[in-house]
Amino acid sequence: MPDKFFSHLNPILFLQTFVAQSIEVSAKMGGGKGNDRLNYIEQLGLTASGCFETAYRQESGQDGSLDHGKYADMIVEIKNKIGGNFSRASSEPGMVRVVNTRCPFGEAVMQAPELCKMTSSVFGGIAARNFGYAKVILDKRIAVGNGMCEVRIYTDPKKAAAFEGDEYHREQGVIRGRAATVKAQITRERRDGKAWCGVSPSQPEDADKPFVVAKSPAMLNALETIKVVAPTTATVLITGETGVGKEVIARRIHALSERWNRNFVAVNCGAIPENLVETTLFGHERGAFTGAYEVHHGLFEQAEGGSLFLDEIDSLPLAAQARLLRVLQGGEFERVGGKQRLSANVRVIAAASMRLDKFIAEGTFRMDLYYRINVVPILLPPLRERCEDILPLVNHILAQLSARYNKVIKALSETAIAQLMQHDWPGNVRELENVLERSFLFSPGPIMTQLLLPQTSGATPASAVQAVDLSLKEAKQRAAEQVETLILKEALTRFRGNVSEIAKSLGVTPRAIHQKLNLHGMDPNSYRSQARLKVAHPDTGR
Repeated sequence: MPDKFFSHLNPILFLQTFVAQSIEVSAKMGGGKGNDRLNYIEQLGLTASGCFETAYRQESGQDGSLDHGKYADMIVEIKNKIGGNFSRASSEPGMVRVVNTRCPFGEAVMQAPELCKMTSSVFGGIAARNFGYAKVILDKRIAVGNGMCEVRIYTDPKKAAAFEGDEYHREQGVIRGRAATVKAQITRERRDGKAWCGVSPSQPEDADKPFVVAKSPAMLNALETIKVVAPTTATVLITGETGVGKEVIARRIHALSERWNRNFVAVNCGAIPENLVETTLFGHERGAFTGAYEVHHGLFEQAEGGSLFLDEIDSLPLAAQARLLRVLQGGEFERVGGKQRLSANVRVIAAASMRLDKFIAEGTFRMDLYYRINVVPILLPPLRERCEDILPLVNHILAQLSARYNKVIKALSETAIAQLMQHDWPGNVRELENVLERSFLFSPGPIMTQLLLPQTSGATPASAVQAVDLSLKEAKQRAAEQVETLILKEALTRFRGNVSEIAKSLGVTPRAIHQKLNLHGMDPNSYRSQARLKVAHPDTGR
């Protein structure tokens, strides 16, 4: 980024860049009608927001996290630099309100009111980047004849829930709005060059790359391997149990490679119906009796120039394995039903949850494909085998939860830490995230005294056999009831059967608590009587 970029930012430079980028992005998205036009304006705004924030921070010498006041100062300064006349307005906690009396696009904005999406995505992108979530509501707009603009930005999802607006989320360092959604368990990530900054894209700082917690020797060794292999074109095979973070490692490899600013496309091969696997990966083309011709672009085409992450590659049928081997060997493929050979400049990163040698012996996985994808193996050990990573992971996850829910970071009691270290973590990091989020939400104070772990007992094998006969819906319902019972018991003990206090701590009505207690056959009076006995006989213990 050029020095003093922010000080040189002005309405003319902004509008020139906007026009140039509009043409480029519109071409990429295949035109500019209806929702497509809103989507590419949003994409422009999100790209610009990152550049504007970086330039503002450099110019003002500001780093570190933002509070709402600093955030408001930043967005007002940015918008006024590009021709607005913004200022702060009265606002309530968890929300920032700004007003404006002059639009950078002038009166011409009334001919294209969708350009207000630019303001929404710039404000929302910066807020989501710093707070994890943002919803932007345009209450008044010059573009529709209100005479002024009035904008509210919420960073608390609960407070924003009652209002309609544009939502933005931070997911693994990427800001997602309406134009970047997850569909059919396939995630696609675009990292365009920062043309707003007037320079070609440069490698992002380490803070912009997917974060990997590594204190254990095994994970430190994995990170060293990533550092060596990422800049190369070598194919990588990541193995490990479900939930250990294989996609995070794949994203890290992509971010450290020369392809970091191109597409990262991820697909769970096990989630694709078998009859659609080849079409999904390689695309298809077919003619119709009307004379039209239908072409579907597969994931290899979508990942062109970037990286393709094939999770659960062991679930690929043999026919798809043969096609994949051809791509890896020759860099070419054909769409299903097509005749033209297409080249593929794609870096493949594969992952498997089980040992592939078992499938090779059974004849369900090709040995030649195994040798092609296993150029550089990375084994991620389960969480129970790297206890050194547990507490650092907890601190990292709690910080994310604090930002997501706009609450103070909570600490763990000694009892909770003991639970962490004693649990086997069969679901690995994903299970740890779920347990911490559940415990974070239902812990009323700044100290999490106990983790809401899945209930286990000596009869686990029998219950597991019984669970086979349950439908998925029934299994989910039973698990929810177990967690609910645990939460109610803990609350009854803590508040000595006081239903009003329990309701207040859980954010529901006393009537709702009574209904739940009746449902689970729990009597709050028994907890009150226990408390009275302890007070009445403090010395005798009776």
